[in-house]
Order: sequence, then C-alpha cells, then structure tokens
Amino acid sequence: MSVVSEAVPINNISREDYLSAFRWMLLARLLDEKMANLYRAGKIFGGVYLGRGQEAVSVAVGMALRKGDVFAPLIRDGAGRLAFGEPILDAIRTCMGSPLGPMRGRDGNVHRGHPREGLLPMLSHLGSMISVVNGILMARRYKGNDGTVGATCLGEGGTSTGAFHEAMNQAAVEKLPLVMLVVDNQYAYSTPTSRQFACASLVDRAIGYGIEGHSLDGTKLDACLGTLQRAVDNARSGKGPQLIVAKLLRLCGHGEHDDASYIDPKLKESPLGCDCMKLAETNILQQQWADETAIASWRTEAVQKIEEAVSIVQREAAPDGYKENWQALASKHLGEVYPEA
Repeated sequence: MSVVSEAVPINNISREDYLSAFRWMLLARLLDEKMANLYRAGKIFGGVYLGRGQEAVSVAVGMALRKGDVFAPLIRDGAGRLAFGEPILDAIRTCMGSPLGPMRGRDGNVHRGHPREGLLPMLSHLGSMISVVNGILMARRYKGNDGTVGATCLGEGGTSTGAFHEAMNQAAVEKLPLVMLVVDNQYAYSTPTSRQFACASLVDRAIGYGIEGHSLDGTKLDACLGTLQRAVDNARSGKGPQLIVAKLLRLCGHGEHDDASYIDPKLKESPLGCDCMKLAETNILQQQWADETAIASWRTEAVQKIEEAVSIVQREAAPDGYKENWQALASKHLGEVYPEA
C-alpha cells in the first residue's frame, strides 16, 4: 500500500549541507545567466533553457545521490548536474558547440552527459528518461549490483504522456529503486495545470501505482534537501519507487525565446512565486551561518569560474565536418568494420 507524505520544513539539515547546496545553486543561477547573455549575443544557437526558481529542488537531487548512482537530469537541472559532478566546462562546451565537449559539438545543448559515470544525456523531457533509468537499474539487478539508486526529473506536463505511465507502472511492479521527481512549476510551456490534470495534486497518483509519494514546497531549500534525501534512502533500502512532487513557479519562460507573458500575475505574487535563491540566502543570514560579505565572495568566485571557462571555450576551434569521425559510437572498436572492396 502506498503512503503519501506531506513534507514540512526540515530543521535538521546541517549547516555544511545547506551552505554547500546554496553555493551549487548560486553557481547554477550565474551559469544560466551567462548562457542567456551568450544566447542573446548570438554566441549560442538552438535553445537555452534556464532553471530559475527550480535550483533548490534540483540541487537536492544531485546532493542526495552518491557515486555509482544514476541521474537523468532534464533541461532545468543545472544545479543538480553540478552537485552530481558535471564540470562547468561540459555545460559551456556543449552550449557553444565545442568538439571538446561530451557530445563533441554534435548535439543540442541540453543533451549532454557521461553515461559511464551515471550522468545520462537527455533524450526527451516528456518522460522518456524514466524507462532508460529503469533499464539500467534492472540490468544492475541482474548483475547482482545492489544499492544503486536511479533518479530522474520531469515537469508536470510530462506526466500526461504514455511514457510516464508505462515507465512508472513498470518501476512499481518491479519495485525498482527509482526516485521520480516531478516539478510542478504550474505551466507545461504555456498550458496551466488546470488544463493538464484533474486531481488535486499529482502526488495522488502514487496511490494508483502502489508506491510511496512525497509532496513539498519547492521554494524551500531545507524541505527539498530533507525530502529528497529521505526518498533516496527509502529507495536504496528496498522500499521501491519514490514519487516526489515539488510545487513552485517557473520564474522564466519555457526558454530564452519565450517571454512568459502568459503566466498569471497572481501566481507571481503568491508563495509559489517566491525565489528559492532569495529564500535560502535570507535563511542563511537569519541563522548566522554566513554574512553578506561571505555570500558576496561566493558570488565573485562563481563568476570568476564561469568567465574563465567561457574564455577557454571561446578559444577552442569549432567542429570541422570534413575531419570529424561520424561514427555514431564514441569507441571505434564498437563500430562495424567492413572489408575494403
């Protein structure tokens, strides 16, 4: 039988964990802002998708996982990626099309990762990654590799797809150690939640799948850290899939091409519209865990890291289609070899 738990602010988060999470969030926010500036300057082609307002819940996923786990982040999971170990250079090289990036300048800027290290490149933000994580978890089970947790994220719009339902049902039946984070940011692109689902909360769906569900305020870093860690621990200890639904408001458009003019102004003024970064910073100051001078120094340090990385990538040569090895697989020994005519 499934249990739906309502998360309350978690007060037992250590100072070290809270400050570490905040610094990852700050780095992710500043990196997003730099990518948006480069996009507007015509230095990045394709789409740029920001995680503004979702950093707290994203970083909580990356920090709750450990080496050997599997993480399939989506387009707004910059904070989670960084906390899980993605280098800044990987993000910038992929966005700017450098052939030295993990996707070798071949793919869109959100489809980056290192599968062998457990960081999966995104196929789609419509539920496709759940079955990929399921497959990896089942493969490891067959090999006798216990103790691995797989996590992925999804917007509330993606829960309306067949891919979501089929993969969640499979995970439930197989009792896989899957942590499924659904970020209910109130809009699937421009479609409000009132036109997406009729249930009071998406966490209610946990009951239908027979799995454990958790709901939380995605604007509060302490609640995010506590709830995600509890869900990962549950999955790791054999309690099966965990569905987490975090409510918040996306504080930007779907992408930098979108002005978000459709967002209801009342939502912006509601508690859902609070900026998780500002709330976390206020909490740090109130708890006297750091002062404004320290926070300013963290910001300066993050900006310096980002600017140095961008400078490196801007000096790298662009991909050369005539010299590129167009094999689909990165390892030549895995490619098919045909005898010469």
